[in-house]
Amino acid sequence: MRWRRSTAFGSACWRSGGIFDLDRKRSRIALIERESTLPTFWDDNTKAQSMLKEKSALEAGVASYDRVMRGLDDAQTLLELAAEMSDEDTAREAEGSLAGLDGDVAKLELARMLSGEQDRSSCFMDINAGAGGTDSMDWAAMLLRMYTRYCETKGWKVEISDEVPGEEAGFKNVSLRIEGDFAYGYLKAEVGVHRLVRISPFDANARRQTAFASVDVYPEVDDAIQIDLPEKDIELKFIRGSGAGGQKVNKTSSTAQLRHLPTGIIVTTQTERSQSANKEMAFKILRGRLYELEMKKREAARDAAEAAKKDISFGSQIRSYVLAPYRMVKDLRTGVETGNVDAVLDGDLEEFITAQLLGVKNPNRNAAMD
Repeated sequence: MRWRRSTAFGSACWRSGGIFDLDRKRSRIALIERESTLPTFWDDNTKAQSMLKEKSALEAGVASYDRVMRGLDDAQTLLELAAEMSDEDTAREAEGSLAGLDGDVAKLELARMLSGEQDRSSCFMDINAGAGGTDSMDWAAMLLRMYTRYCETKGWKVEISDEVPGEEAGFKNVSLRIEGDFAYGYLKAEVGVHRLVRISPFDANARRQTAFASVDVYPEVDDAIQIDLPEKDIELKFIRGSGAGGQKVNKTSSTAQLRHLPTGIIVTTQTERSQSANKEMAFKILRGRLYELEMKKREAARDAAEAAKKDISFGSQIRSYVLAPYRMVKDLRTGVETGNVDAVLDGDLEEFITAQLLGVKNPNRNAAMD
């Protein structure tokens, strides 16, 4: 019998109470409960709803932790009873309970990694073709499909807010709005350059081609967060939209284009039906991009990653997708890899994203970059 395992496991779980900051969460829940009883609580409807949403998320996290601890206590009691009675059947039952708790503890740790200020938010994603010519534009379209399928498995809604088609195939760039709980928290793990190696369908000699595309993600900033946008800093114009033709073509000058003069950020939206709707969406995207820009300034650790991402070519990739001469997807940050390339390109990204969020490091990072 592995009697010592339960003690170590219990100590680790108990210590994690500090890591998960349960006292702070419970205090915050109590504070929101007190404020919600005040007559003035609903004077600011947006703030009130935001606080209740926060309370619900905190309660879910605390309940998950308490559930794991109850399971651990029950298993520990069974182990002690088995030891006293030399009952191997009871000991095996306790060991099975402990093994089942491992996955629950992993879920708690992931929840802790998704506790950032905007992690629960919906988000915007930009996919930009890089080095590789037509193949890179086709690769951008493949990434669009991959992320769309991943979002579908999460129950998130995906809308294309802007697109610039490639001359022969795919996209030069495409922008998405992704609506759903924790969309930003999960998809921020995908920021960086993605590398594709395959036999090019656009090469008459069927040669192997390497293509690159970058992915950037930024949160949809809640209205409760104030982003100062002075009128003098904004240049707004409406232009005739471009598209692939047919029903998708924008035949009126309703496409909204915003330029944020201090930063040079340009946002274009053309998928809504009216000028006002496109304008509203453009401002929402701009606020998210400015928020993310400010976060990057505050977090020095992300500066190097952002600088590396600007060169969408060799040596800057975070993940490689190899279809020839062998088949493998490998994340160069975490070392996670799989030979089931088709599943990954069909949206099976959970293992890659989870490893990145949990801070798994590839010990051979430098060698993998070569």
